Amino acid sequence: MLTKSPVPSFVPPSHEEVASLLNKTFTASTSQASLDAAYAVTNLLLNSVGFRGLRSYNVLDAIRKAAADKKDGTRRESAMILLGALFEKFVSAERVSEVIFMIQDGGIVAPALDALADKGAVVKESAQYALDALFNNLTPESLVIGLIPVLSQYLSKSSGKWQGAVGAYELLGRMADKAKMGMGNKEEERAKDLLRECMGKELKGLIPLVEAGMHDLKAEVAKQAVKTMTSLTTLLSNDDVAPRIPLLIKTMEKPSTETLQKAIHALSQTTFVAIVTSPVLALLTPLLERSLNTPSTSQEVLRQTVVVVENLTKLVHDPVEARTFLPKLKPGVQGVKDRASLPEVRELATRALDVIKKAMRDDDGNVIDGQVAPVTAEDVLKVLEKEVKLRGGIVGQSEDAGLWLLTKRYISDMVKEDVNLRELFRIIPCSEPYLQHLLRGDEAKAVAQALEKHFVAEDHSRFGQPIKPASGEVEIVNTDFSLAYGGMLLLSHTNITLHKGHRYGLCGRNGAGKSTLMRSIAEGKLEGFPSKDELRTCFVEHNQGEDADLSILDFIAKDPELAATGQSRISEVLSEVGFTAGPKGKQQDKVGSLSGGWKMKLALARAMLMGADVLLLDEPTNHLDVGNVKWLEEYLKSHTQITSLIVSHDSGFLDNVCTDIYHYESKKLVCYPGNLAAFVRVKPEAKSYYTLSSSQVQFKFPNPGILTGVKSATRAIIRMTNCSYTYPGATKPSLHDVSCALTLSSRTAIIGANGAGKSTLIKLLTGETIPQTGRVEKHPNLRIGYIKQHALEHVEMHMEKTPNQYLQWRYANGDDREVLMKQTRVLTAEDKAQMEKMVDLGDGKGSRRIENLMGRQKWKKSFQYEVKWVGMLPKHNTQVSRETLLDLGFSKLVQEFDDHEASREGLGFRALEPKVISRHFEDIGLDPEIANHNEISGLSGGQKVKVVLAGAMWNNPHLLVLDEPTNFLDRDSLGGLAVAIREYKGGVVMISHNEEFVGALCPEQWHVADGRVTHKGHLAVSMDRFEDSRPGSSAASSSAVSSATASAVNSGDEKGGELKFKARKKKTKLTRGQLKEREVRRRLRHIEWLNSPKGTPHPPDTDDEA
Repeated sequence: MLTKSPVPSFVPPSHEEVASLLNKTFTASTSQASLDAAYAVTNLLLNSVGFRGLRSYNVLDAIRKAAADKKDGTRRESAMILLGALFEKFVSAERVSEVIFMIQDGGIVAPALDALADKGAVVKESAQYALDALFNNLTPESLVIGLIPVLSQYLSKSSGKWQGAVGAYELLGRMADKAKMGMGNKEEERAKDLLRECMGKELKGLIPLVEAGMHDLKAEVAKQAVKTMTSLTTLLSNDDVAPRIPLLIKTMEKPSTETLQKAIHALSQTTFVAIVTSPVLALLTPLLERSLNTPSTSQEVLRQTVVVVENLTKLVHDPVEARTFLPKLKPGVQGVKDRASLPEVRELATRALDVIKKAMRDDDGNVIDGQVAPVTAEDVLKVLEKEVKLRGGIVGQSEDAGLWLLTKRYISDMVKEDVNLRELFRIIPCSEPYLQHLLRGDEAKAVAQALEKHFVAEDHSRFGQPIKPASGEVEIVNTDFSLAYGGMLLLSHTNITLHKGHRYGLCGRNGAGKSTLMRSIAEGKLEGFPSKDELRTCFVEHNQGEDADLSILDFIAKDPELAATGQSRISEVLSEVGFTAGPKGKQQDKVGSLSGGWKMKLALARAMLMGADVLLLDEPTNHLDVGNVKWLEEYLKSHTQITSLIVSHDSGFLDNVCTDIYHYESKKLVCYPGNLAAFVRVKPEAKSYYTLSSSQVQFKFPNPGILTGVKSATRAIIRMTNCSYTYPGATKPSLHDVSCALTLSSRTAIIGANGAGKSTLIKLLTGETIPQTGRVEKHPNLRIGYIKQHALEHVEMHMEKTPNQYLQWRYANGDDREVLMKQTRVLTAEDKAQMEKMVDLGDGKGSRRIENLMGRQKWKKSFQYEVKWVGMLPKHNTQVSRETLLDLGFSKLVQEFDDHEASREGLGFRALEPKVISRHFEDIGLDPEIANHNEISGLSGGQKVKVVLAGAMWNNPHLLVLDEPTNFLDRDSLGGLAVAIREYKGGVVMISHNEEFVGALCPEQWHVADGRVTHKGHLAVSMDRFEDSRPGSSAASSSAVSSATASAVNSGDEKGGELKFKARKKKTKLTRGQLKEREVRRRLRHIEWLNSPKGTPHPPDTDDEA
């Protein structure tokens, strides 16, 4: 609705007055004189008729005419100077002028871009001044809604000047650079976040436009387009794609079959885990589309392309974004499904097509149940028109009608972005300034407030009301801050608010910056956090190693922060937490003698003496037993005047203690009221941080098979007796007089401080190292799967191979080549001399030299070996008992043959074929696609470790040895590994400092300290740490937990005698009827085996089966 303008309170300038100033601007003899005249015109209009004068006095038409004057460079320069002055003054003073400058009648930006091609340097400088003035005065929303369409339109037309194209690309690049996350103040960073999000949504149109410029025949245009593309890719914020961006840009810059293949290959080797959003799809969709639709694309590249499409699409959580991009890929994937020559590629395309359909959900574009529909510009426009109409419509001359139509759409587009990004505080700045010169008095403010009120209420209905603090709460901290570590930004302009007496759990994935935040608070380096003079903050840690020789009382008294506290007060507080006073009391014990639990109590006593207002606890339950954890919980809950900030992976502790949870989300801290259980109900995906779950990553270990003569799971299969070992150059032995044993049911944790000798103990057990005294015995057929502490050592020589090729190399000859590289298998000079030794068996054939062992068979309760003699025919081979060969000093020769037989037995029914190997890798949690086609060098650390784990498990080991398994796997993989170990039928021995992992799996612990090993058995395992063993879960009552079985060491089953295994029973002569019955049994077993799945081992034909 239009009404006539009221009588103005000012006198509008005459046409002659304005024309005179314009003429003065265009004919000025110097640039400065022209600029002064341009400012005079601008100020005259702003102080009188405002934006309406731009049209009524034909100012913009005059600028267009002067800018197009090919004969007079002075007029062209002056036109750009005047345009710059208008952009500089008008845009910030009267926001509605943005619509006039950029939209109405095609806008006035294009002449400025064209002027960059002028032959006169001063004209080009003036045009750049004008463009800079406009760019610097636009808000984030108006840059995206107003300027991007103008630049896109200019770049799309073929008649534009190439210098103008360079200028347009440069502005787009500057816009992306302006959106980069940094360390500015809160307002600046929020504006950057807004610009980054809004620009990200426009990439679907910008990337093809900039890519076209990369192929421009003019080198300057192509060069600037490459720079702009590099800037645009910074909007992605996707860690999976970031390393591939330079290669993707090179592929766009130099499109060819070869570069496209390299890009697709690189993407196929990328493990996508982050949510895929519009910017990522905008970058990758054109490349994938080209690969799918190019007739010359090879089958291998097509296979990789559909795999990338499938993996990407699985992570597209927004169906609206899916429906924007995936229809471009769907026909290509359908074509691969219909026409690919290889069945494997067609099968993969079928899978990818199903995933695409699932991601797009409702093809008709309807809103899915439970999905929040985004606000559209039409939704905003309806509310805006309604509110303006309620207040009498716009006021102004009749020519404002056309401007109002454009302005209301412009406002609606900007407000739509703010509402969808939930930046509701931006609604008024994006509406009121544009309305205030079109409506009466304060009506613009009223309309803007009504608009804000409407969409705030709608936001609350869509996402819920913001949580209000309870009445009576005392706020002690409320600060906005950013946090960086090295060159990495951990938190960007987030808020932390702490209330007195609350206990806050600080939760987030590893590497999010939890400990860095705690340390920054403790050291007084966190921006805006109250100083220690205002708020006493204490970092509670149990690290008193440097003062281990001090008594507990002296240790506290020595603290400079407690210098003013008397010893009597210190003794009193120590008594409160359990340190008894007196000459023989615990206060006189040395600090170094304290366990982890007592050290935590000591740290808390120090905090109490300091009168701490805020306790910072970083993994407080590490090294604490159940009783001490309970004590700590009660302590924190009873001190209601103390606020706590806690980092812990102990879910039970967080459940019992926390009143609120702070969670890391997109470089922000988000507060959730309630304990961990309440938080997980709101954010179900967060449960994997705190439980050992195989829901995300599943491992499946093969059954180890039988060991000859071992019919009890508690019988020792490997034993060390009185072993000692000193490293070369060391004065003190790493291990002294150690005896231990392991069984098929062992779930043993080796625990001790760094350097205590844990890894040395493992190496002695597995044969990596030879003890200097004592002996290590193992079952002759025992197969050991060993993963070193530095796990990647296993594959560092095979980086150019794929995981599949690595496994084929390792087991190519039927033996595990890594076993042959052990120190106990390498022939030393003494061993070689031993092989030259002449042997006389006393059989009358004289002295001979052993060449090799050719075979092995059972003999009595041991084995005898077929010995080939040097220079003698095979018919002269001799059967020699194991004991005789060992007595003669041929232990390495015997061990090598035993390992060969053990490998042959383990691999007897496993075909070393790519398909079988792929299935094995899948069981260990590595995608077969990665295992078959990606080089090891391109895998992440966690994936490389899965390759090592798969290699160790290929020959079905009876004993799995893990040195620090928690060091190299992420939380999800760790949960999968824990569940696999729990279900594994063989023995497991591990070194780990992860109390949660050990406590859930290992009832038996070996404590290594001062070179000696102390055994602790029959410990209770914490089954509730497994997600599927929590109350109410289907597996909670499962009894299939072999880890609870006692091992030989603590069961009393073994008496410490020599490790011998019964090889066979004495045969009894069977009757003719018994022989017939046995033949029938064997035939039935053979028929049953023929009907069993491929790969099942043939059952042994034994005589002792009923």
